[in-house]
This record gives sequence, structure tokens and C-alpha cells, in this order.
Amino acid sequence: MSTASGNFESRAALALKDASLQKALGNFKPLFVAKRASAVAELADFEALRDRAAQIKNAVLGELDVWLERYAAAVGAAGGKVHFATDAAEAREIILGICRDANAKTICKGKSMVSEEIALNPALEAAGYKVVETDLGEYIIQLAQEPPSHIIAPAIHKTREQVADLFEAHHPGRPREESVAGLVNEARHVLREKFFRADVGITGGNFLIAETGSSVIVTNEGNGDLSQTLARVHIVTSGIERVLPTLDDLSVFLRILARSATGQDTECYTTISTGPRRTGDPDGPQEYHVVLVDNGRSKMLGGKFRDMLRCIRCGACMNHCPVYSAIGGHAYGWVYPGPMGAILTPLFNGMAEHYDLPNACTLNGRCQSVCPVKIPLTELIRTLRSEQVKAGLMPARQRTLLAAWGWVARQPGLYHALERFGIRLLRARAGHAGHISALPGAHAWTQSRDLPAPSGETFLEQWRKQRGGS
Repeated sequence: MSTASGNFESRAALALKDASLQKALGNFKPLFVAKRASAVAELADFEALRDRAAQIKNAVLGELDVWLERYAAAVGAAGGKVHFATDAAEAREIILGICRDANAKTICKGKSMVSEEIALNPALEAAGYKVVETDLGEYIIQLAQEPPSHIIAPAIHKTREQVADLFEAHHPGRPREESVAGLVNEARHVLREKFFRADVGITGGNFLIAETGSSVIVTNEGNGDLSQTLARVHIVTSGIERVLPTLDDLSVFLRILARSATGQDTECYTTISTGPRRTGDPDGPQEYHVVLVDNGRSKMLGGKFRDMLRCIRCGACMNHCPVYSAIGGHAYGWVYPGPMGAILTPLFNGMAEHYDLPNACTLNGRCQSVCPVKIPLTELIRTLRSEQVKAGLMPARQRTLLAAWGWVARQPGLYHALERFGIRLLRARAGHAGHISALPGAHAWTQSRDLPAPSGETFLEQWRKQRGGS
């Protein structure tokens, strides 16, 4: 299910020319990278924690059915109910049924990427429910009627001025705010009354604990707590892969999640919810439901892309991706952008429909190097490309050019002769400028950046020189 019109190439081209988007990306681009580096450097055993987290997830995925059964049993013992949804349509119907049974009118939502994945909001609104996003970023894009462009900072593509314009248009009778603090405070006042009116609160589930039947959310605003404690009914939406065995295992992931996502030692709020309100509890919902969504995950579990199910949705891969940093999230066409989206979107929604996503990757490896659970992202993207070729999806012109290159590459003498000729040609084209601004056949590159002139020697010639001629 696409959330944007056109293909990836056209959306990327528009993003590169969007001055407001480029300004917004420029504001945030260095922030996450620098803060993560600082937070990681201060934790001596960060690499050991990455290894341990990957081991825990691999062990769970190896017996996922067992852990899901244990989790569902623990939720039931705590007074809640688990619903298993095969796909997005079934998940929507389950949630709509819970809301109908609760005679709900207003629904408050905490941040949930799974609810975005299953297109929950349009279904709820079509059924007549008033849906209010309470995460600040999600609230902003709800007002703008746009999808999220980042999984942890949904409105990262908006400038402060654009947010001020949105609030002024949707909050009549309030003075226009210009500062970040003022805008945050305005949203807090507007949303406060929504929490008390909500009949149903819907949140995501960063982690699900089989030991206790608990769901865990991590936030920086506290909106998730209000969404799930003040409403009569709490619904957790989560993928089936988010289960962990014990609370001890949770502690490993809490130490790497915030550092990888926002460069914090920990988020401001880590909330563990177990079932509905018990006798003597001062607050909490009367009903507690967990909707576990498969939607293609079981197929991944038994295939080549199983490692992707380790993902904890921290966003580190896209924060460090040069492609995402240049075009933002909407160009990817669905709710999961960046390197993770380059894999998940074709797997969930079709390799043919999203052929460009894995092929837009430069395979520079930064995403893989920072992934807190050591997902081999570049290897998975390369594998996905291979699967596209096997499925006959590669365009005929590209197949012809690659076949020609492959033939030349198997003729070492011809290959090196053409390489030396190409270097001389490119250096002549560059002249004294040292770079090439336009090159026949390379318009896709030179329309948005210059091509550096080669040094004058082939790689093999430089290698031999450094090795003393050997």
C-alpha cells in the first residue's frame, strides 16, 4: 500500500528540489549522528550489548511460535486478550470490532508504526470514529494529512515555520506561536482535553514480554502513558516479532535503543503495562487487548530475510543513510523509509512495485555498521536485488548493459585497456576544474552533483606502485 504518488525516481527528484524539505533535513541530519556517536562512546560495553541483543532475537525467532504462545498465555492470566491477525485487513477488522463493542466515539493514539503499516487511521475514520494522534510528530502530520517521513521523528520533514502555520490554521482563537517551546506547549494544551474524552487508547508495543505478558513502550513525551491509562479500553498493536522472553532481556534492549535512536542514555518514559486495571489500582483501562500482526512476517521468518525481523525500529539506519539524508522519507512511498524500508517495503508490498528501493542504495555499509542488533542490511539489500533479477524484474536495457560489462570484465586485457582509455577521456573532459558537471549518458548523476575527475591511474596501477611493482 503506497502512501505517495508517482514512482521512487520522480519522488526523489521532487525531494531534491524542495527547499523547505532540504532545510528541514539539514537541521536534523547531523544531530542524530553526532548524538549517537557520543552516547555510544560513553558506554564501554555497547558492542557486547549489540552482540547479546542479536543473540536474544535470534533465539526467539528460532522458536517464535513457542514464545508467542507463552506471551498470549501470560496476557490471558493477567486479564487481557491477545488477537492474532494474519494481515493488515484482519488487524483492522479486529480493532474495529473492539471499538464497536466498547461503544467508542473518540480514540487517542500513541505512536505505533504497525498502525501506520495496516492503515488503521483511515479505517477508523471511515467507520465514524474521532481519531487523535497524541505523539507530537504524529499530531503534526495528522493535521497536515501526510504520512510519517521517519519512524522516530514523523515530522522531521517539517520546518518550525511550517508547524507554526499548521497550528495557526487548526487552533483558532489561539495566538500564533513561533518558538519550539511555544509550539510544544500549545500542542500539550490542545491535546490534554482529548485524553480525558477518549474511550479507546491505542499504542504500539516496542517490546512484548513473554514472562509477564507485559507490553513496553518507550517515549519522550509521556503521551503513550496518558493514552493507555485514561481510556476505558487499551489496544496494543505490534508485530509478532517484538516478543522477548524476560524482563532481564528487556534491560539489554533498553540500553541500546535510545542510544541508537536519539543519542540519549534512555528515553524519558519507559512504561510497562500488564493487563487491565486491577482492584485497588488508581487508574488504568477496564479492558486490555493486544493485536499481534503477521502481515508477511512469517514468510520472512522462513526465508532469506529472517535477520530483518531483529529490527527494533530505532531509525539509526536511516539517520546514517546518505540517500535518506538527501531525499527524506516520503520518497520511499510507504511507512518504512531508508535502508529498512528498502528491504521491508518490497517484501511486504511486492518486489516489482518497489523495484527501485533496493537499487537506490549505494551499499556504503553505514546502516549495517550502526544497527544495534547487527542486521546485515547491505547484504540483505544485495540479496533482494538478486531476487529481483531471478524474477526477471530488471529492465531489459539494464540487463543488456550488465551483460556487456560482465563480458568485458572477463577479458582482463580488454578491461584494463578500456579502463585506461576511460580515465584519460574523463580527465580531458574535466580539464582544469577537477570535476565534470555534464557527461553524455550520465545525466542521472550530473544533474544533481558533479563527478570528480579520476586521479590519472587505474586502481591496479596504484596498487602495484604501492606494493613496489609486485
